[in-house]
Amino acid sequence: MLIRYGTDKNGDFIKKAVIYTQEEHLIPNNKIDPDALQIVNRLRDSGFTAYIVGGAVRDLIIGNTPKDFDIVTDATPSKIKKIFRNSRIIGRRFRLVHVVFGTKIFEVSTFRSICEGSVGNSFGTIDEDVQRRDFTINALYYDPIQKQVIDYVGGMRDIKKHVLRPVIPLDHIFIEDPVRMLRAVKYSATTHAQMSFLLRRKIRQSANLLSQVSPSRLTEEMMKIINGGHSFDIIKEAIDLDLFMYLQPAAASMIFDNKKIEKQYMENLKKLDELHKSDPSVRLGKKLYYLIYDFVCTLTDWKKEAQTKSSFSELYAKTWTECRNFVLPMNPQRKELEFAVKSVLSSFGIQIKKKPEKSKKKSSEK
Repeated sequence: MLIRYGTDKNGDFIKKAVIYTQEEHLIPNNKIDPDALQIVNRLRDSGFTAYIVGGAVRDLIIGNTPKDFDIVTDATPSKIKKIFRNSRIIGRRFRLVHVVFGTKIFEVSTFRSICEGSVGNSFGTIDEDVQRRDFTINALYYDPIQKQVIDYVGGMRDIKKHVLRPVIPLDHIFIEDPVRMLRAVKYSATTHAQMSFLLRRKIRQSANLLSQVSPSRLTEEMMKIINGGHSFDIIKEAIDLDLFMYLQPAAASMIFDNKKIEKQYMENLKKLDELHKSDPSVRLGKKLYYLIYDFVCTLTDWKKEAQTKSSFSELYAKTWTECRNFVLPMNPQRKELEFAVKSVLSSFGIQIKKKPEKSKKKSSEK
């Protein structure tokens, strides 16, 4: 274990960070996406510092394979753009760069300053950047060249102790970004990190802040839950911490009013997680099936509906509209929700015929 030192305002030497060597953190570089390594190398070759940061480092230490690799550097977005032709600058207030390799997108951000708090857009140093990270287990920097983990906030210790501890003070962390509450629940469920009593209490007290979050961000977070393989644990915790009513208000109302439906709903979440484990790449529509199934059951007497000989197209249209309102504020792709609705109706014996494609008239010139 090594120590990184710096100086305080008086010029005195102080301990800044702990540096863990490969023998201590045990991260194998063969688990790192080669394109992520290429980005780090090219930034270094251009005279800049660069690290893999955040959830990817956490997952590598735990032994999981990261889904995404975020990179942080002291290069500004415009300089990053010049180095990588296969990149684009995104964001208006908080500018960063997406470097594209085929279907893969790597987020490359510049160290941020804390001069404007943890939501400002001024560039800074790594010492400042770490203070803007949400939780200690996500505030580790990995140098794949030197094979070192740089830890400013005790994140390595918290990973080993299975503790979820905020970096940003509790008085500000959720006011600045309410979505951090959902992430806290997700990290706790996926890493088995325990939240302290004070953190849990603060989340309950701040839950109403989620009403200010845009539907697009809530959709993004809900998709991560659905696609992550831990939906049962995450939603169970979200219900306990009064967050679920903002994430899925219609479903929350339904399960709060009826214990039987709550039990069925949670059982379907277990099935959703089992589906993810057996086939992580399964289409979204098959996953949405488990979210809407119990709700569709309550809409009508499906046995009687299945026995009628009338067209089911109007019935399907009404059911789709009801399901669309049910999943709000989540806004999944229309074709995926349509697939889910048709799959549920099919399980009731109601088959929705596909609309016949319009035949193309062939014209021949003589």
